[in-house]
Parts: sequence; structure tokens; C-alpha cells
Amino acid sequence: MEKVCIEIENLELSFLDRLVLEIPRLAVHQFDRIGIVGKNGAGKSTLLKLMAGLFHPEKGKIKRFADFAYFDQLSSPEESEVDNELLGKLSIPKTEIDNFSGGEETRLKLAQLFSTYHEGLLIDEPTTHLDQEGIKFFIEELTYYYGALVLVSHDRYVLDQLVTKIWEVEDGKVTEYTGNYSDYVAQKELQKQQQLEEHENFMKEKNRLLKAAEEKMKKADKITQANKQMSKREANAKPNKSFMTKSKGTSQKSVQRAAKAMEQRVEQLEAVEAPKEEQLIRFHQSEALTLHNKFPIMADRLTLKIGDKVLLEDASFQFPLGKTIAITGENGVGKSSLIQHILQYGDGLTISPKVVFGTYEQMNYQFNQEQTVMAYMKERSDFNESKIRSVLHSMSFTGNDLKKNVRDLSGGEAIRLVLSSLFLGRYNVLVLDEPTNFLDVFCIEALERFLEGYGGTVLLVSHDRSFINQVADSVYVIEEQKLVLKR
Repeated sequence: MEKVCIEIENLELSFLDRLVLEIPRLAVHQFDRIGIVGKNGAGKSTLLKLMAGLFHPEKGKIKRFADFAYFDQLSSPEESEVDNELLGKLSIPKTEIDNFSGGEETRLKLAQLFSTYHEGLLIDEPTTHLDQEGIKFFIEELTYYYGALVLVSHDRYVLDQLVTKIWEVEDGKVTEYTGNYSDYVAQKELQKQQQLEEHENFMKEKNRLLKAAEEKMKKADKITQANKQMSKREANAKPNKSFMTKSKGTSQKSVQRAAKAMEQRVEQLEAVEAPKEEQLIRFHQSEALTLHNKFPIMADRLTLKIGDKVLLEDASFQFPLGKTIAITGENGVGKSSLIQHILQYGDGLTISPKVVFGTYEQMNYQFNQEQTVMAYMKERSDFNESKIRSVLHSMSFTGNDLKKNVRDLSGGEAIRLVLSSLFLGRYNVLVLDEPTNFLDVFCIEALERFLEGYGGTVLLVSHDRSFINQVADSVYVIEEQKLVLKR
């Protein structure tokens, strides 16, 4: 039997009177490979910090029986011994840490993590700033890792490659599923189908009983009407008058009793709600924004430099109308520089004069005005309030979230709001630079549905393999100063 490395019992944790986590029992075993998923703010990172001993619950116990290392996406790397081979593998520059980019900081922290063996690893969003080479290294290092792994990640490809259990954090509860992320999705879909069948059976039985009760009541009403219509003289003319009246009265009451019994059975039925269906949202553009060029963005032998460094040489491309074009490649090859060159209508480009760019860039969004989330959206969109609410709901803005002041939003909420405003905004070409960073898997899936329903053209920079496979019509890779069409 596998050794228990972490054991959680009767745990409760609240923030500002809101119950964040309530866990009767949960355990991490010696060779577990667990992926934690859930919406932003559900408590994934909090659960990891509890297991690392950085937080302490109000109630319950967390027992650790093994040595665990903890990786936090937000912390800066500290000075520590690092395996030289790993420094080389990860192309970590020999310079002051203060000069590192976000990707370089992440690679250094991973090199530090893997330089010493630990019986267990608690890792929080390690691939946020990594390119595909960095993600490949991370997967290879952990594929043959001999110990317990608990991983919070929004990268579905990474979860599919590395984990054999999923912990879903929702409404303070943790539900365990066997298998990787794809297995988890399949199990959730099966649950949804079962719930749909149970809902249909419930509605069928409810309608049958209500219809039968209605027919019984109609029958009782007919008996009542028949008794009323029977004149006193007719009643006197009938033999066994007393018996007939009593018989009809009894018949009427028994029919009513049967109807009420059926209504009670309806009330006693265990209600089964229909599963929530995520509807595809269509974003129709106004005539004024309609583009007619078959290729609204083109380049002919474009050379792109930063200082003396050549990023692209003699690049020619035609980005087609109404398609989603993904641009990928290693960190530093020039993806964001190419995007900026396009946004600035740089040399070597032919861009339709009717193009209106909407842009999402990797940055901390600051809002200047004091206004609610809904007011912010209405100011930037010609869509009706119902459509705006649907989009915001898909991006996890519900209830009182719509009344929040935009200046009080967290970083993750700000990103979700900006992305929502782009799809509802007055644009016909969207330029999205790493839009899935800092989104949970559910918001990434909502973003995929947005892209499916969007009628405009999209230029997309991303390292998220699952996301690209799901949304891109064309995939370009920048390699060796060339822009190569891969599919």
C-alpha cells in the first residue's frame, strides 16, 4: 500500500465570512500525480498553500509525512544552488535576476526546483510564461519524476501529459476524478448526459401525474355539474334516491381524493434540474465594420529588426478574412514584435484601410474611470444588455460582479473584462497576445466559444497547444528568421 504523504481532515477555511474550502478528508499518496482545476478564485492556490504549510486552516488538520517543495508562479526567484546542466538546458542568461524577463524568471525557478530531489512537489501554474520549448522541458522532467506531484495548471495539454487524478475545486468542495484532464472532461460529460436523462424522466413523470390529476378533477367537475342539473322532481322520480345521491357524492369525493393524491405525488418527486448548457454566442458586426478585402493584412518580403538583431527576413504572408491565425515560436523570436509592427502599419505591410484593430496585450490593466463593470461594457459596445450579460456570465461575472467598480477588480477579473469588451466592441480585427495566461480552464473554454462565434479576423499569439488546436484556422511558426505556415 502506498505511503500517505499529506492527509487533510475536517478542514475549514474562510475569507471575509465566505467559506473558501470545506474538506472532510483528502489525501496525497506517495506516487499520486494530481491536477487541481477550478474557476479563478475557487481556492486552488489556497489549497496548495495549505498543503505547503504557508496557510493554516481555522478548523481541521493537515498532516505532512514527506518533504515537499513548493513552486509559486508569482514569487521572484531567490538566490540558491542550481544544477549547471539545467541552467544550460533552460537557456538561463548569466546576468542579474533583476534583468530577467517573466519567462526567464520562471525557467530559473524551475531549474532551482529540479536541482534538488524532494519526495513531493506542489506546483502552481508553472507554464504561464513558458514557450513551447520550456513546456516540453517541464513535461520531460516530470514524466519520470519519482514522487508525489500536485499541480495547479490552466494548460490542458500539460495536465493530460502529467496527471492521473483531477481534483475539482468548486463551491468550497473538492471532488476527485480518476484519469487526466481529458478523462475528467469525458466523466463530466457523462454526468451531464445522466443528469439530462434523469431530468427528462422527472419531467415526463411530473407531466403524466399532472395530466392524470387534471383529468380526475375534470371528471369530478362533471359529476358536480350532473348533480346540480338533476332537478328535485327528477331526483324524486328516481327509485333509491338516497342511494343514488350518496353514490354520486361518494364518487365525486373519491375522484377528487385521487386527483389530490396525484398532486401530492408530484410534490414528493425528487426534482432534477436540467444540466446547464453553454450556448454559442454569435458576434454579428455592423455594416460599417464589414471588410471586403479577401486578405485584409498582407506582407511582401518583410524584414523586421530590433536594433541590429534581425527577427524576420523576407517574410511574405496573406492573412485571410474572417479566420483565426495563430503565431507561435520560442520566446524572443519576434512574435510580439511582429504583432506590434502590424498594429503600427509598419513598412512592408498592406493593410485594408477599413481595418479597426482591437488589442489584448500581456500587461497589468489599470482602469482610469470610476464605473461599474456593466457601465464599462455598455460604453464600448453596440450590443444589447442581454448579449453583454451573456458574455460576462461566460467569463464568470455573475450577480453583483456586474456592479463592481472596475478599479477594484483583481488582475484576473481585469483580464476577463478586457477580453469580453473586445468581442463586443467596435472592431473587425482582434489581436490577442497570450490571452490564456492567467485564465482558468473554464474561461479558456469560454474564450474558445467566443472565437468560434466571432465573425471578424483574429491574430493570435499563444504557446497553449490545446487552445491553438481548438481555435486556429492557420498556424504560423517563427523559426530561423522565417515565418513558416505549419497548417
